[in-house]
Amino acid sequence: MINILISVIILLETKEKWGKIMFIFDISNPLTLLLMLAVTVLLIFLSQEVKKSYIGAILLFGFLICLIMHVAQTATLPEEYRYMLSTLSRCIVIDFIFVLISFFSYLWVDDIEAKATGKKSIDDSLDWFWRKV
Repeated sequence: MINILISVIILLETKEKWGKIMFIFDISNPLTLLLMLAVTVLLIFLSQEVKKSYIGAILLFGFLICLIMHVAQTATLPEEYRYMLSTLSRCIVIDFIFVLISFFSYLWVDDIEAKATGKKSIDDSLDWFWRKV
């Protein structure tokens, strides 16, 4: 909710300064970044506690959507919005980090779920890694 509020504020500031509108979901803002990190950690913990890997998959899918959105905005950035290129670049880097975190957490919870239900995991190629963690 706060993320949407911050994005709307950025949108209104952009409209007031330059008269044109470009929506950007700025996750490089420290407050937004901290809130996204807290939600990510809580959802990973929830998926680990209930032993359901689909929660991590939903998280991964959401971060992939954000990554695609930021890359598309960067690729189609009009000339009058070139000042937002550094912000979008930071957002893309942060998106990659969150995709990496959510991907490894999905694999981890999938392994936990497979051991709890007695089923074979989809991929055991990282089994050596989980033993060391």
